[in-house]
Amino acid sequence: MFTHKDLEFRSIFVINCIENKALRVVSGELLLEDTEKNKTLTKLPFQKILVLFVIGHITITTALIDKCTKYGIPLVVMKPNFRPVFFFSITAEANFLLRQKQYELPNSDLQIPKAIVINKIQNQLRLLEKTKLKTDNITVAKNHFPHAIEMVQKATDYDTIMGLEGRVAKFFFQAYFEALDWKCRCPRAKTDPINVTLDIGYTILFNYIEAFVRLFGFDPYRGVYHRLWFRRKSLICDLMEPFRCLIDQQVRKAFRTKQCKWSDFERYKNEYRLKRENNADYSKMFYDVLIEEKMEVFNYVRTFYRCFMQRKSTPNYPQYILK
Repeated sequence: MFTHKDLEFRSIFVINCIENKALRVVSGELLLEDTEKNKTLTKLPFQKILVLFVIGHITITTALIDKCTKYGIPLVVMKPNFRPVFFFSITAEANFLLRQKQYELPNSDLQIPKAIVINKIQNQLRLLEKTKLKTDNITVAKNHFPHAIEMVQKATDYDTIMGLEGRVAKFFFQAYFEALDWKCRCPRAKTDPINVTLDIGYTILFNYIEAFVRLFGFDPYRGVYHRLWFRRKSLICDLMEPFRCLIDQQVRKAFRTKQCKWSDFERYKNEYRLKRENNADYSKMFYDVLIEEKMEVFNYVRTFYRCFMQRKSTPNYPQYILK
């Protein structure tokens, strides 16, 4: 497993490749090549790679997979629309004791889910406080959230926690994005550029969290809050919750400062989608934020792993507090 020293020494690399690009292994280094111009664009030593994210269409060789295996590098390949296509990592797949504990945890145990949801709400409240605004929506939300946290702590069933989280989210989005003429949160519906940008950010965050989770050998499909669902990596859905605030904050800031604009998108079959020429800018915007927090993400996942393995009480479980 990786340590703090590994994170300090290694870097997270994001490669945007729309077309005519290939990855090759030459003399122990990773080469990104322009196949049309037969030109090497960059070289990366494997010893310095922590995680490799590739966005777009690209050729991947067995030699690359072999090197990723040797150096324990998760490899994540996404479509130009940021949807994951391929995730490769066998860093700690043999940690069967951890996976056994995952499946032994009963669904009736609500302590860890409560800790995750409360942490998420705390960061949503922090975002509202950071706006320093006193609009009606923000005031109502800020007054409601402490009560919601108390209700989550007292909840005795799973559906109640889910309902409280959903209600808080509705208050939060309406208040936090109201200056951007917010309508409603519509995941994956592509109803407007802000919703599309949130989806892009959450997808990148999901893949980012998964890369760290797999370093410890978790089964990503067995969650503690999100239940088992066919092909859904429920544990990743769980552990990304406290970090959603990073995406929310970046999206609001980017649209307010015109870093993101409606003209960056096009309308197709009643849906908005990001223009391909803007993919690199949007992915960089989110990865810059997440890479800055890589130590915090690593510490969070590592502490979660240790607490889970030792069956510690929830006060010992990690909390990510937005700065």
